[in-house]
Amino acid sequence: MGGLFSALGSFWAWIGYIFDPLCGPAGLFTWFGSSTILACGDTGWGDEIAAGLKVTVAVALVTLPIGLIIGFLVALGQQSEEKSVRLAAGIYTTIFRGLPELLTLFIIYYGMQILIQSILASMGYDGRIEINAFFAGMIALSVVFSAYCSEVLLSAFRAIPKGQYEAGDALGFHRGRTLLLIVLPQLVRIALPGLVNLWMILLKDTSYVSIIGLADILRQTGVAVKVTKQAFLFYAVACALYLGLAVISSFGLSYIERWARRSEISR
Repeated sequence: MGGLFSALGSFWAWIGYIFDPLCGPAGLFTWFGSSTILACGDTGWGDEIAAGLKVTVAVALVTLPIGLIIGFLVALGQQSEEKSVRLAAGIYTTIFRGLPELLTLFIIYYGMQILIQSILASMGYDGRIEINAFFAGMIALSVVFSAYCSEVLLSAFRAIPKGQYEAGDALGFHRGRTLLLIVLPQLVRIALPGLVNLWMILLKDTSYVSIIGLADILRQTGVAVKVTKQAFLFYAVACALYLGLAVISSFGLSYIERWARRSEISR
């Protein structure tokens, strides 16, 4: 079994190398930076920056579904008939839209450590606990993203005519089925432009995780700057990478928007 996992790990590493946009066989640094300090390997900083790019993309991709799910639940809570649920959802969005993202990151990163340390201390464990930076960054960005996402989804919910809900009742659907089959497809089309904008913001906000030690694009380029003293070069590379992610996302999200509105376009 150990040999199988080792083989799968090697295969996954090979796939990662083949499709690496910076240091792979067709990577930008491989072709254009081989004789510079951006070279891949021991002679340059290409490998480190490529690893930072993977971390940035991973943080964004993991945060997105978590933030969407939480945001959807909070948006539902804001429409609840229970006053306490509406109040809790309103407090949630007010807090995490009002706090600076960096402050939210610090509170979650250090606060979770204190909380877990206190719980374990009450159980008799006196060892030191340190929260994984990736996990803390994911949680912090997820709650911020979800707070803004809930407002976008709430506006989309309110844009759907009440007659759509009544149509579900007329067909004998229970509330959950009405939401899934009738409301949700319309909700996606209405909310998509706002969610696309939030994704672009999320890509930029991933740079905050560098503050707590996660080796993303910004941290790796920052380390390279300290060692080489080539600040303009490496920060220009960081700018190019973030802009590249934004452009690639724009093409992908434009396709998704057209697909979501295909029924309107065909009319």
